[in-house]
Amino acid sequence: MRNYLKKSIEAKVKEFLTYLEDIRGYSDLTIKSYDESLKEALLHIEILQEDKHLLFNLMPYRIKISSLNPKTISKKLSAIRSFVSYLNDNDTTVIVKADESVKIAKTLPKPISHEHILEALSCGEPIERLVTTLFYTLGLRISELTALEINNISDEWVRVVGKGNKQRDIPLLAQTKKLLDEYLSASPKKRFVFEKNGEKLSQNSLRYIIIKVFRRVGLKVTPHQLRHSYASQLLNGSAPIADVSELLGHSSMATTQIYTKLGSALKQQNYNTAHPLCGVSEL
Repeated sequence: MRNYLKKSIEAKVKEFLTYLEDIRGYSDLTIKSYDESLKEALLHIEILQEDKHLLFNLMPYRIKISSLNPKTISKKLSAIRSFVSYLNDNDTTVIVKADESVKIAKTLPKPISHEHILEALSCGEPIERLVTTLFYTLGLRISELTALEINNISDEWVRVVGKGNKQRDIPLLAQTKKLLDEYLSASPKKRFVFEKNGEKLSQNSLRYIIIKVFRRVGLKVTPHQLRHSYASQLLNGSAPIADVSELLGHSSMATTQIYTKLGSALKQQNYNTAHPLCGVSEL
């Protein structure tokens, strides 16, 4: 990599790390991990200037890390993808070669307990309580909450526009409706529930609200974990999986099956803790 190009990329890495800290609210440990991964990768990635874009050829780096376990490789490549996505969103077009995904075993989602969510809600500001409550009681994707329009909310239902512009109706709890009405009464002439200067609030803004709310109670939580919590609570409460799949906006019920596996794992854990013979080597 030419010297000027190297310095330019290194400067972009610093900007990216600042973005992760200030906008995404990532922890110091996570930012350090990104920093180390990108520094290592840039020693081996072939970077070329081509016309109006940069070309990142990952093959030399992938050969370098090929002996590592798939999960580690996937994590390192994920850091590069996040950096490239940041560059493409900030006026630096990057094309990536040799970016095939690494197959790793699926891990179960990590829902947040109902008690922890209530604790976080008890110390939040009105907009923080509302954002958290909507994620938790509607099971929305962050893109869906960003685009949620006031006209799509009735007294008992919320109409959500999901992936592929598919619409679904989700029941609205009375206490959630009360929070909504209180929040919207301050500025009723809006199109979207969450707006700033006439534009819908960005996904990063909503993500940061959740990070800030749960940071106060010592937890690192993402909006998607609240969606997991919503699904897990419904299934653990014996809601039919077909209904939960429809409420989540899944195109296939097979996607929803992951939550039933989570429920089984929790039942096994609770059983191992509760049964008096667990941990006894012989009878």
